[in-house]
Amino acid sequence: MAEQLLQQILNWITLGSIYALIAVGFSLLFGVLNIIHFSHGDVALIAPFLALALVQTFAAALGAAATPGTMLLAVALAIALTGLLGILLDFLVIQRFRNAPAMMALVATVALGIVLRELIRHLFPNGSNPHAVPRLVQGSIDAFGVTVPLFNLVAIAVSVLCVAGLFVLLGNTRLGLHIKAVSQDRDAARLLSIAPGKIFRITFFIASAVGAVGGLFFAGYAGIVRFDFSIDVGLIGFSAAVVGGLGSMPGAIIGSLVIAGLDTLVQATVPNGAAYRLVFVFLLVIGVLVFRPAGLFGRTVVEKV
Repeated sequence: MAEQLLQQILNWITLGSIYALIAVGFSLLFGVLNIIHFSHGDVALIAPFLALALVQTFAAALGAAATPGTMLLAVALAIALTGLLGILLDFLVIQRFRNAPAMMALVATVALGIVLRELIRHLFPNGSNPHAVPRLVQGSIDAFGVTVPLFNLVAIAVSVLCVAGLFVLLGNTRLGLHIKAVSQDRDAARLLSIAPGKIFRITFFIASAVGAVGGLFFAGYAGIVRFDFSIDVGLIGFSAAVVGGLGSMPGAIIGSLVIAGLDTLVQATVPNGAAYRLVFVFLLVIGVLVFRPAGLFGRTVVEKV
């Protein structure tokens, strides 16, 4: 019984860490742009497909099976390319809606997500089918009678490092101060010789790259990836950001842990829980929105008209 509890706790923390990497991107983009980038999950889940394509390309070029070195290189390039994709999508689509009503940006990014999924489906070889995703980190260790996969430990550690790096970047660097300045008042930032357009591009790169790390770990955790995985992952990441409070980085992390905890609990205790886990997750989201619309760590803004 104790071993099962420890295993479920490990699953909870691993899932929560992966969800947090997606959720902080939603909060970061909303905090800086005041736009809900609903296709952020789709951007993040492109990274596993890029990594698979790069691994196959390297293997074909070298005439040998993929090695841990080439797989690591493919992962790093996939993260960088996903970050650049975020910048490209902002340039082509999202920047047009910076000063538009929120509903227009929401609809545009929902449509953008559909476009990305369909492109993967039709351009990636056998894109409609699931693709196996090998884990870069193999092996396990025994702790307190529980077999702990090294992949889970690496996923948790990398997630913590990424989130900690974001907090250091935003709170202790010149770039972080510029990002905060642009998020609070773009016109005042311009008077201080801060170029909002440059900050927007940097923010999109950071959010998309961090999301790519989450997408890669999610694919590795599941062992497969499909073109439509981004629907669930994106909704869960967005829901975690909403539960914690959109625009709040600590809120996104807490929201991710809350949702991952409920997800894990339902799968462990409810008969056929895997089929109903999202029902419970989104009931939680509805409950939070009903009783605390701004989220657990959000602040309600009152405007006088």
